[in-house]
Amino acid sequence: MRNVNIKINGEERQYQIPKGCSGIVLEDIAKNIEDDYKGYIALADINNKLRELSYSVDNDCEVKFLDTSSADGLRVYSRTVSFVFIMACNELYKDSRVVIEHSLSNGLYCEVHLDRELEEKDVEAIKEKMMSIINNDYKIEKISTNREEGIQIFESYGMYEKAQLLKYKEYDDVKIYKCNNYIDHFYGYMLPSTGYIKTFDLKLYQKGIIVLGPSENDKTKPVEFKPQPKLASVYQEAELWSKLIGVDKVTTLNKIIESNDYSEVIRTVEALHEKKLSQIADMIKDQEKRVILIAAPSSSGKTSFAHRLSIHLRVNSLKPVSISLDDYFVNREDTPLDEFGNFDFESIYAIDLERFNKDLKDLLDGKEISLPKFNFKLGIREETGKKLKIDENQPIILEGIHGLNPMLTSAIPDEDKFKIYISALTQINLDDHNRIPTTDLRLIRRMVRDYNFRGYSAEKTIMQWDSVRRGEKKNIFPYQEEADVIFNSACVYELAILKKYAKPLLEEIDRSNPSYIEANRLLKFLQYFIELKDTSDIPSTSILREFIGGSKIVD
Repeated sequence: MRNVNIKINGEERQYQIPKGCSGIVLEDIAKNIEDDYKGYIALADINNKLRELSYSVDNDCEVKFLDTSSADGLRVYSRTVSFVFIMACNELYKDSRVVIEHSLSNGLYCEVHLDRELEEKDVEAIKEKMMSIINNDYKIEKISTNREEGIQIFESYGMYEKAQLLKYKEYDDVKIYKCNNYIDHFYGYMLPSTGYIKTFDLKLYQKGIIVLGPSENDKTKPVEFKPQPKLASVYQEAELWSKLIGVDKVTTLNKIIESNDYSEVIRTVEALHEKKLSQIADMIKDQEKRVILIAAPSSSGKTSFAHRLSIHLRVNSLKPVSISLDDYFVNREDTPLDEFGNFDFESIYAIDLERFNKDLKDLLDGKEISLPKFNFKLGIREETGKKLKIDENQPIILEGIHGLNPMLTSAIPDEDKFKIYISALTQINLDDHNRIPTTDLRLIRRMVRDYNFRGYSAEKTIMQWDSVRRGEKKNIFPYQEEADVIFNSACVYELAILKKYAKPLLEEIDRSNPSYIEANRLLKFLQYFIELKDTSDIPSTSILREFIGGSKIVD
């Protein structure tokens, strides 16, 4: 026997390593303390390096366990549930193709391609098979190998898409997960065995199945399923367009870049955005909407969208005016506080709703108003003496995180409003089983923009991201289905462009940096993309220009 001292949650504990053992396995520690955690323990952070629960500790250290209430822990749990889901479908339907598409309705939207439509009986059969796999507690074995051998392994199993993906992988190390004679490749971590899945549920939704994980407030109950038909429709449209232009996976995009055929893809994507903007402008004109409300999570391209929409409205003989919600902030001393005692500038009550609604109503009634200006240096709202009066054919454009919250424009009749929600909904994935979250695309966009135009390091952007996400979850996402139109601002080719800007920023972050874990995770999926260095085909009006530079419509 020998002893190791491990600090967990600030408390130092001593563990004995039996003779002949290489160390004490993390899952053995986790089993005894899991009740102290809000979620299910799924991962550990040791010296700023993520470790799976199958990892053995052989010396004194500090361990930070990550459960499903954390982003990293939830990713591991969801990935393992997806693995079990894929295994169950393959056992039930031998010739099926399972695709983990995207997040939707509080879960993961997956499609099981058969020679017929899915039915409720299929969902029950898959769920029953998953429960059998979970109850058998099959070990999930990680096989560490190199790229060449990984390709050979997948080709021997007839999994040619996986083999093709590995050919583009920059780093030579390859992790293959094996469970009950089934193998797969993921660019993230997994749980030690199938028995670690305690809570999940399946819901038949449209053409596929929503896979639900544990609730944030009660890990023993699945998260509540909330239908999102409008968002689902936009995802379906994006998938259709990706197939039409021949870019549905990273491998197809890479091949297009290798063959120098990317110019047409870029022009097609930009033409699609232009067409959508024109259609939205026509709807506003036809429906005689007076107030245009635009809301979007961070780095969705809201500013570029608003400018381009203004141009299309002018083509329709309208003369839109824009009002900045920032100028209606309450004085800093009156700003509400968040749960940490800090000023909550993203709260709707950080806006003087009474003054804003009065001015908006007066404008629509044909009255002249005095526009305020918020002095961010002094933290007070000042009167500028600038006047504004609009004609009947002048719609008002309002953009901000609270655009779709009815409280923002409570004094205005709903029939006068046209509500637009924008998000960069990722259109391609690495392969059928490795999706690229929309959140990651937006984070990379923001990182590149912050560095190019605000002088922020990648570290600063990453460290602020959790706060940004909390604000979005509270103030934006609850209202997205209220929109009249959802605009997808993602460009199917953009991660190949963004990689050349983001990769060096991420590589500058060393292991001692608190943002290292997230930076390393982003690098892991960017490695599969071939860099597209030529940006000459991207027009100056493109939403992507808002992030990489060269925009003619955004300062």
